[in-house]
Amino acid sequence: MPLKPEPKHDHGILKFPQGFLWGAATSAHQVEGNNVHNDWWAWEQGKPFDLRSGQACDQYHLYEQDFDLAKSLNHNAHRLSIEWSRIEPHEGQFNEKEIEHYKKVLKALKQRGFTVMLTLWHFTLPKWVADEGGWENGQTVKYFERFVRKIVPEIADYVDLWVTINEPGVYIYETYIARQWPNAKRSLWGQIKSFLNLASAHKKVYNFLHQSFPAGKPVGMANNILSFEPYHKHSIIEQLAVSLNDIFINHLFYFLTGKTHDFLGINYYFHVRFKHRMLLPQAVNTTAQTHDISDLGWEVFPEGIFDVLTDLSDDLPIYITECGIASTNDDRRNRFLITYLQEVARAIKVGVNVRGFFYWSLIDNFEWQMGFEPRFGLVEVDYQTQQRIIRPSAKVYAEIIARGGIPHNLMRFIGHTVTAKEVLARKSHP
Repeated sequence: MPLKPEPKHDHGILKFPQGFLWGAATSAHQVEGNNVHNDWWAWEQGKPFDLRSGQACDQYHLYEQDFDLAKSLNHNAHRLSIEWSRIEPHEGQFNEKEIEHYKKVLKALKQRGFTVMLTLWHFTLPKWVADEGGWENGQTVKYFERFVRKIVPEIADYVDLWVTINEPGVYIYETYIARQWPNAKRSLWGQIKSFLNLASAHKKVYNFLHQSFPAGKPVGMANNILSFEPYHKHSIIEQLAVSLNDIFINHLFYFLTGKTHDFLGINYYFHVRFKHRMLLPQAVNTTAQTHDISDLGWEVFPEGIFDVLTDLSDDLPIYITECGIASTNDDRRNRFLITYLQEVARAIKVGVNVRGFFYWSLIDNFEWQMGFEPRFGLVEVDYQTQQRIIRPSAKVYAEIIARGGIPHNLMRFIGHTVTAKEVLARKSHP
C-alpha cells in the first residue's frame, strides 16, 4: 500500500488577526527635549554632557514629522506619554499652554488615523513632587490623581487606550536596588511604600476613568515581564527560584490591583536562568556562546515572549506595549523583529488574545542613565541636525504590517547569530 504523501510545508504568510494594532512606542522625556521641571532634568545636570537629555529628539516641535514617518511605515497605532511636569510645573499650577500642546499632539495622531495608546506616567516626576518624597510619599497618589482629573477631560476624545503607569517594578529596581536613577537610596521600606503607592495610584485612576467615562476606553498598565527558566530542568531548587521570581516580579502588581485591568500591557526584554550554586540558586548569563545579543549585552531570546504571553494569558486582551532591541547592526534588528513576531503569532495560534505590538522605539532616543548611545529606533536620529533616517528594518516591519503577517520571503533575514564573544572581539579590533 503506497504511503500517503506528507503535507507540504506552508510557505505562505504567517497571519495575524484582523484589526491587530501595529505600531511603535515613545515616552515624553526620552524624545521631547527640555523637560526642565522634572526630577530627571535636575538630576542630569550633575552628569557629563552626553548623559543629559537636553533637546533629546526635539519631538516637542517635530511630532508631526515623526507621525508622518510612522504613517508612511504603515503603522496604525502609536503609544506615547505626556509629561506631568510640563502640565503642572508647580504644585497646583496647571499650564494651559502645555495642555493645548498635548491636545494638538493627540489630534495630529487621530488626523492620521492612528489608534492612540496614552501613558499617563512614564518614570518622570515633577521636581516639586520628587522633593516631597516622590512615590514614597502617600500624598503623591493624591497629586497624581489630581493631575489626571485635570488633564483627562481635556484629551479624552483623542485617546483610545489608557496606560496608567509604566513599569513600576523597573522604577523600584533602578531607584532602590541598582540605585542608578534620581532620588536613589537603599531602603527596603522605601521600596515597599513606593510599590504600594504606585498600585494605589493605578487603582484610583482606573476607577476615575471608568466612573467619568462609563462607556469609555480600555484602561491598563504597562508591566515589565521577564521570562524565567531553570538552568537544569529537573532541579527543584532552581524551579522554586523560577516560581518565586515569577510571582514577585511578574504577578505581584496584578495581585495588588485586582480586577482594575481591562487589558494587560506587557513590556518584554529579558530572559533569566537560575543555576544552583552553593546554597542558593543564582541568575546566570549563558548568552556568550549561544545567543544573539544587543549592543547593551541583553540576550535576544524570542522564545521568552511566547513564555510570558502564555504565562499571563487569561480572559483579558494583551498588548505588547514595548519590545525592542538596541543595535546599530540593522540586520540584527531584522532578525529580532521576525523571530519575536513569529513567537507572538505562535502564542496567538495557541489561544492567547494578543491584540497589538508596539516596537520600542519609533525613533532613537534618550535611554535614561545610558544617554544617547543605545540605538533602539526603527528610525535613526542624527542628534546634531535632528535629521530622521529610516532604517531598513523599519521597511521590513512595514512589509509585515502591509501583509498582515510575516511572508516567507522575509526568512532570508534570519541568519548568523552574533554572540557576546564576537561583540567583544570587534570592540578590541575596530
